[in-house]
Amino acid sequence: MLKCRTVWKKLAPLARASSTVCRQNVRRAGLNNGRIPTSVPTAHMSSGPAGGGGDNLKYALLVGLAGIGGLTYAIITVKGDQKRYEKRIAEIESRPSKATTDVQPKAPAVEASEPEEAVPEPEPEAAPSPEEPSPPAEVAAPGADVEAVAHDAEVAASSQTTEPPPADEPLVEASTEEAAASPAAVPVIEEADEPVVESPVEAAAPAAALVVEDEPSPPSEPPPAELSEQEPAPTAVEESEPAAAAAGPPAAEPPEPQPEVVAESAADSTPASAKVPSHAPYLLIGGGTASFAAARSIRARDPGATVLIVTDEPDLPYMRPPLSKELWFSDDPSVTETLRFKQWNGKERSIYFQPPSFYVKPEEFDSAENGGVAVLTSKKVVHMDVRGNKVKLDDNTEISYDKCLIATGGIPRNLQVVERAGEEVMKRTTLFRKIEDFKSLEKVSRNINSITIIGGGFLGSELACALGRRSTESGLEVIQMFPEKGNMGKVLPEYLSNWTTEKVKREGVKVISEALVKSVKYKDDKLEIHLKDGRLVKTDHIVAAVGLEPNVDLAKSAGLEVDSDFGGYRVNAELQARSNIWVAGDAACFYDIRLGRRRVEHHDHAVVSGRLAGENMTGASKPYWHQSMFWSDLGPDVGYEAIGIVDSSLPTVGVFAKATAKDTPKAATEKSGTGIRSESETEDTATSAVASATPAPAVEHKDDYGKGVIFYVRDKVVVGIILWNVFNRMPIARKIIKDGEEHADLNEVAKLFNIHED
Repeated sequence: MLKCRTVWKKLAPLARASSTVCRQNVRRAGLNNGRIPTSVPTAHMSSGPAGGGGDNLKYALLVGLAGIGGLTYAIITVKGDQKRYEKRIAEIESRPSKATTDVQPKAPAVEASEPEEAVPEPEPEAAPSPEEPSPPAEVAAPGADVEAVAHDAEVAASSQTTEPPPADEPLVEASTEEAAASPAAVPVIEEADEPVVESPVEAAAPAAALVVEDEPSPPSEPPPAELSEQEPAPTAVEESEPAAAAAGPPAAEPPEPQPEVVAESAADSTPASAKVPSHAPYLLIGGGTASFAAARSIRARDPGATVLIVTDEPDLPYMRPPLSKELWFSDDPSVTETLRFKQWNGKERSIYFQPPSFYVKPEEFDSAENGGVAVLTSKKVVHMDVRGNKVKLDDNTEISYDKCLIATGGIPRNLQVVERAGEEVMKRTTLFRKIEDFKSLEKVSRNINSITIIGGGFLGSELACALGRRSTESGLEVIQMFPEKGNMGKVLPEYLSNWTTEKVKREGVKVISEALVKSVKYKDDKLEIHLKDGRLVKTDHIVAAVGLEPNVDLAKSAGLEVDSDFGGYRVNAELQARSNIWVAGDAACFYDIRLGRRRVEHHDHAVVSGRLAGENMTGASKPYWHQSMFWSDLGPDVGYEAIGIVDSSLPTVGVFAKATAKDTPKAATEKSGTGIRSESETEDTATSAVASATPAPAVEHKDDYGKGVIFYVRDKVVVGIILWNVFNRMPIARKIIKDGEEHADLNEVAKLFNIHED
């Protein structure tokens, strides 16, 4: 205190002198300012006359408040950033420690021995974030002590709670660049025979999270470390760490990345689930004709493309027409196993489009150098995320895509009275559609006495003729019933429908027309079919062939429009439902430029629409204008081809001639080389065929319907044509419908098909 007083006595005179000088300077400045012209505002001066003090005070107050506010904001911001930073560092450090604690619950000794180190100060270098790899300075030296690393990890684990995180919460691990660069720094901690299962992760990329529920299922190609003992606790959550470091020998280069794996319980996981590709540039949903045609078209325009077909059937893509035609006429007793058949021309072929060697294995899909087509069998797409460009399978596996084709086909309809009849009736009812249906019906038909086919359309009539021929050999009773007056009564004009019915009867089939099923019951090992007119039919088995319902199960999840009139996904002229989604085959409701909006359920339409969809998926942008055809064979002697709208309710004009030996499906197959009629179809300009110079011997018929052309007319324009036992003339019929002209005399038009030449 004495020293302070001495200093103050010395400095006080100097302070009073300087204060006096300052007051004198202020007075002189005030006098000088008084002489300044009034045009200069005195309020703008830093020190003015006596009247300006209030303004200066306000100015100083504002400046002070602004400074205080800025300082306060800066302090709050800095403190907030610091808290968020510390919180983030603590979160990153805690995540791997939690997993280690769960896997190694036997570490209480460490907690008791070193309690002060249980909660270390979070530092940026302590645990690098998963977004950026650890700096090279943190990489442990080759001679690092393994036990020290394990000890530090156990200490960090003891600081965390032993409560495991939720199983559905993805765990983010730190970067594994240190382990990849230095194999001596082993992050694997083995305690009480409970190893941490690890998988290699790319150093520069974010770590792949592995969420394990119950018992993990191994990936498709597990590294050696994962093939070792696997004894995880039921509630353990295991993180993916560098398994290359645990293996022992140093790695020459960083391990390859593995995709994120969500392991399901052992009861739900199957080996096939590991073979599902995670991404497909071209994803085709459905394994029928349309999908195969699209895949072939994509590969033709993009030879290096990789195409993935997902089908809920256990078979590779195959053709459906032989299931109700040629396969039933085979003499091979093992036809249900080989699925090979003789066409009407005698040539043998398989029902499958291509052998298994044609396709790429699903596990090799991602590594195929030249691309290819892979097929996932027995997998059903149950959900479609249009915004995320991915689909979910029935085993919860997800596949992302760049472009997608929906070719899900249709589902056979059943009669409501049959569905309500009970389990015993349903067990004795076949809905004919797939290979397994053919195998089942073929076996059933050999072990029963009576079978009844409900339906008089294409499928029902074809199956009736096929089974009718077998009845002459095995004594099988074949009954066909339908509500129309004759076979294919909704398609053929009445006179031709009646002729077809007589043809079916000659094949050994008992035909019951104008039959409406009222109820079905199972009684005394028989099925009793009660008709509305009082008739009763007893049988052993029922085949329901009453039409097809388009499969639009994905419409709801995908948000796609379903046509209310015709059913199926509503698409534009390019068969697009969305910018990167196309629909083809039975499930597509498209706009026909000549006949309006339609939906077609035939093989040729599946081929053409699938082919066009594949071209448009590779950037062709072509509209669908093709008039698809279809055909039906009632055995090797009678068949027809049709195009356009063939509806018996429309006015028809038929022109017929006497048939010859070459006017049969068998002869047509011998000429074209194939029984699959659409394979011989071309889009060339229609020209009249040249008739043979030597007439063939005539085939006798009891009527005049040996061969001919039936025109279906709407508004004086031909909209549909049936070629009855006239083959390989479809380009001419297609041109007539495409032109859309009125014809005064259709007899003259019929001459274009050369039906009178022979």
